[in-house]
Amino acid sequence: MRACLVRRLAAAGLLAAGLGAQAAPDSEVPAAMPATASATHSATSPASPSTTSALTDPIMNLLGERGLLRPLGSAALVESMRNSVRDTASDLVMQAMNFLGVPYKRGGNSEETGFDCSGFTRHIFEHSIGLVLPRRADEQATTAGLLNIRRAELKPGDLVFFNTMRRTFSHVGIYVGDDKFIHAPRTGGEVRIEDMRASYWARRFSGARRADLNAATPQRPTTR
Repeated sequence: MRACLVRRLAAAGLLAAGLGAQAAPDSEVPAAMPATASATHSATSPASPSTTSALTDPIMNLLGERGLLRPLGSAALVESMRNSVRDTASDLVMQAMNFLGVPYKRGGNSEETGFDCSGFTRHIFEHSIGLVLPRRADEQATTAGLLNIRRAELKPGDLVFFNTMRRTFSHVGIYVGDDKFIHAPRTGGEVRIEDMRASYWARRFSGARRADLNAATPQRPTTR
């Protein structure tokens, strides 16, 4: 799966700097958004030698190059992400990333048909941890057994919800860490990663939910 992920990330061409410039789901957004704080940090705070040497994993290198990780001034963050590959939440995130570039399809539930936002999250949770979520984003937000999580408490694998259609919980994605989330955005778009700090998403964030991954039943990973 790791080699497949590297190929998908390299081929998708979705992760250029300024992720917020991508069109957002079901609503109008500016053609370009201001650079995030991470861009400023990158220009002024290069990674330390110890951090650079820690980035030996090809996936970590690619994520850093494509702007998926804030420039890493702390080796602890790198080590944390590296160690997390054994965690269920990390497996869920890795599987989600495996579908980068799959086209958006309203009502879609699979790679073959394409995904809409809730179809994507439902597919990933079912096939990675065996948790079958409801079909709609607002229903996923109110699913019994999911914990209500504050923005500051987000961890990889959490569901993140946004108000993109003038109603709460009208869009959903999966938090991947470092203020980024992966989702199926809108008609004409593809599964991609966005920065939650971009003004569009920051204004529309409406909550997060966490499944009890310790009680989840791991499933055979879906590969491409």
